[in-house]
Amino acid sequence: MNRKNSKSAYKEAVRYIPGGVNSPVRALYGLDEEPLFIDKAKGVTLVDIDGNKYTAYCLSWGVFLQGHSHPAVKTAVIKAVAHGTSYGVPCIAETELAKKINTFLPSMEKIRFVNSGTEAVMSAIRVARAYTGKNTIIKFDGCYHGHADHLLVSAGSGVAGLSGASSAGVPEDFTRHTVSIPFNDQKAVEAVFKLKGTDLAAVIVEPVPANMGVIIPNHGYLEFLRKITKDYGALLIFDEVITGFRLSSGGTQKLFCIMPDLTTLGKIIGGGFPAAAFGGRSEIMDMLAPDGPVYQAGTLSGNPVAMAAGSAVLNVLSEIGFYTELEKKCSVFYTVLLEVIKGKNIVLNHIGPMFTLFFSDKEVFDFNSSCASNAKRFAEFFRSMLKNGNYISPSRFEANFISSAHTPQDMEKFIDAVQKSI
Repeated sequence: MNRKNSKSAYKEAVRYIPGGVNSPVRALYGLDEEPLFIDKAKGVTLVDIDGNKYTAYCLSWGVFLQGHSHPAVKTAVIKAVAHGTSYGVPCIAETELAKKINTFLPSMEKIRFVNSGTEAVMSAIRVARAYTGKNTIIKFDGCYHGHADHLLVSAGSGVAGLSGASSAGVPEDFTRHTVSIPFNDQKAVEAVFKLKGTDLAAVIVEPVPANMGVIIPNHGYLEFLRKITKDYGALLIFDEVITGFRLSSGGTQKLFCIMPDLTTLGKIIGGGFPAAAFGGRSEIMDMLAPDGPVYQAGTLSGNPVAMAAGSAVLNVLSEIGFYTELEKKCSVFYTVLLEVIKGKNIVLNHIGPMFTLFFSDKEVFDFNSSCASNAKRFAEFFRSMLKNGNYISPSRFEANFISSAHTPQDMEKFIDAVQKSI
């Protein structure tokens, strides 16, 4: 597979952009590969600048549940652009998307739009601290909540590849009110609450972690987090930047019938444009300026083009049978995939249209067990899948995604490539 133009483009990018990329995982460090430079994408097909085609299972890190360049989204975006690309004053598109999100996620009584998941999480924690009058937050090892200073503590995603527990340039004072503990460990949560319960503002969690690979919560674990936070007067924040609208029309909270106090969303709600949101109970969200004392602002927040794209996506997801058909497709895929990997020291963790293959002979249920998976085997697997025309998420600490645009033929091709690769 010739990638001469991509290699040349990467050499030039390195001259002007740190590492040649604008998000570290894209550099493919540790995989003995250089980044692909993509020319276009449609449905589940990526075409690089050398003309090579790949079936995508990264889907812009989970953005495209309906596939790349969906016709309804393109139409909505073109119409929005014709009216202007940014106003800096309110537009109806903001309210329309907020209303749609509220319909799907009733826990988000009021919503504030921002431009990235990092910004959404940072703002949700700020308002949680202000509402409770407390400082300390609990997060979980391997859960990645963006790159705000106070959250780069035992984080997953690209941070998991760094040598330290956090990031250079983050003073200890920024993280001293952040406690990170193992996911799926109820006793660890209880111990922190007993020790610091009077100063705990919130517990923030990816309800189904996807930044240390897909990790399934133990039975009753999320319900336990809901109860203990209520008992101690702390808020429960669901980071559904990845899982929101992916695991069900109402995200993880609908799937598990749990109402968090605050929720953060991103990826899918932007339809491929920079958009994210945080929201929750009215009395909490009313702490935000201009009504309350918590300041948060953004020039491009509620951008009309992004709002139009997000509304179009939710319209597609609202179509009768969308999630039912997607679930059927995934069920068949996982059944076949499990047979293919049987006896190969590979663990498949999956839920809905989201999965990770861990190269391990043991169950993977938290960050430590994820880190114990074989990095060398994953790198070999990634290169082989790429050679066979499949672009999976380029990190053993990330999820892969299935969309409504994947066909049975696409999935057969993936299964065949797995057989060849292992």
